[in-house]
Amino acid sequence: MAFSGMTGFGRVEGVAGDWTWAAEARSVNGRNLDVRFRGPPGFESLERIARDGAQARFQRGQITVGLQAKRTESQAQVRINLDQVERYLAVTAALVADGRASPPSLDGLLALRGVIEVAETDADPEALAQVEAAMAVSISGALEALKTARDGEGVALSGVLMGLTDKIADLTRQAEDLATGQPEVLKARFERRMRELIGDPAGLDERIVQEAAAMAVKVDVREELDRLAGHVDSARAMLSGDGPVGRRLDFLTQEFMREANTLCSKSALSALTAVGLELKAVIEQLREQVQNVE
Repeated sequence: MAFSGMTGFGRVEGVAGDWTWAAEARSVNGRNLDVRFRGPPGFESLERIARDGAQARFQRGQITVGLQAKRTESQAQVRINLDQVERYLAVTAALVADGRASPPSLDGLLALRGVIEVAETDADPEALAQVEAAMAVSISGALEALKTARDGEGVALSGVLMGLTDKIADLTRQAEDLATGQPEVLKARFERRMRELIGDPAGLDERIVQEAAAMAVKVDVREELDRLAGHVDSARAMLSGDGPVGRRLDFLTQEFMREANTLCSKSALSALTAVGLELKAVIEQLREQVQNVE
């Protein structure tokens, strides 16, 4: 078994210089490959790396790659705006001279708006490039962890899918055994009904044989059973092969259900109908599980 599932999660944390970050990759079921990226401002170029990495590893699924980053140390310059301090002192000088206010304290002046100014320094382009390269490695690691998780889901799914396929094969054999008795049952049913209606006139036996043969042709399910058996072989081959098989398995479950529906519509025996209904239920379970296969 070499196929994988479509749900999983991967996370890698990193640090470089004064930056720390966490890269996460998660995926859910999807008919096609849909990749989305969310990252911090200034690192938009990492979206291409995330998309290329996902496309190299996966063929189906809705994949979200997220990068959360922050600087561990403030790279800022702090200075006191002396001009602003002088303005505050000039405004309050008259009040202090009249005794209506106390002389301003240093703490009070520093708390006033505009006195302390903070200016972020421009990041070193070379250092920023190194941080971005390290983040790219973390994104790749998160995608690889996601792939490992999806492969693990594939291992778990393989046993379930094989078990359901075996059950379909067993029900197909049961239906085949029951279907062999349909012609005799139809003949007996038709004969009993005819004798109830018209008694036992001459030539009735020949008429019964002709009508029973015609009805037997209408309810013949050998072609449906042969196709079901062929689909079982195809499913087993896919489950034992390599590479993504989700789309093909999804199509195959539709073919399974088509034959099961026809089998039920042609059934003239309650036991055969019961087997057909159980067969449809198992096929539906298979279809639901196949939605998780890449």
